[in-house]
Amino acid sequence: MTGPIEPPTRTASSSRVLICDDQELIRMGLRMVVDSQPDLTVVGEAADGDAAIAGVAALEPDLVLMDVRMPGLDGLAATEHLCAQPHGPRILVVTTFDLDEYAYAALRAGANGFLVKDAPAEEILVTVRAVLRGEVMVAPSLTRRLVERFVLHAPASGPAQRRLAALTEREREVLALVARGLANGEVADRLFVGETTVKTHLGRILTKLGLRDRVHAVIFAYESGLVRVGD
Repeated sequence: MTGPIEPPTRTASSSRVLICDDQELIRMGLRMVVDSQPDLTVVGEAADGDAAIAGVAALEPDLVLMDVRMPGLDGLAATEHLCAQPHGPRILVVTTFDLDEYAYAALRAGANGFLVKDAPAEEILVTVRAVLRGEVMVAPSLTRRLVERFVLHAPASGPAQRRLAALTEREREVLALVARGLANGEVADRLFVGETTVKTHLGRILTKLGLRDRVHAVIFAYESGLVRVGD
């Protein structure tokens, strides 16, 4: 008979995770995966958006795994509230499907990525760590499909069009290619520049437009009319 499994050794630098889902079994499963790692610690659980907001205030997690459909305050409203805070946690949306209306709404609310509920443990951990590093875990092609699906009939936004004036011609070119689903290396090849140059342009675009990340830059490109569905 084997002895008891020793819990992983925690360090002071372990990232703090709050799990928010109205299904207890989902919370238990995510807790087991996250708590199995020495660099990650589940500091609390919540069953709805109000409890998640209260948990963030009390526990100060680095990351919230946020379900979408919950009774009371749902995950979208909770995500929007938390992302509006000056030093709020990063939000990883836990969704049943990667292409539904909730996914696009979560992007607009400020979510930093998506996690499919039935994803294998290895994928969950890769996604969690990437979001904690500051990455946005949405593939460029998925971002484009999401945006195209939900802005298909939406006219270009006047305010967004006016904000385009802040960008140089080269920055507009970079933004348009990013919005069409090209990765940084592909944009660099298309424009005959280095990948570092593309990253620099993208950083300036985000700063000038006051955008959080690459995903929101893609949304802006469609909303401003810089890129249209079918381009």
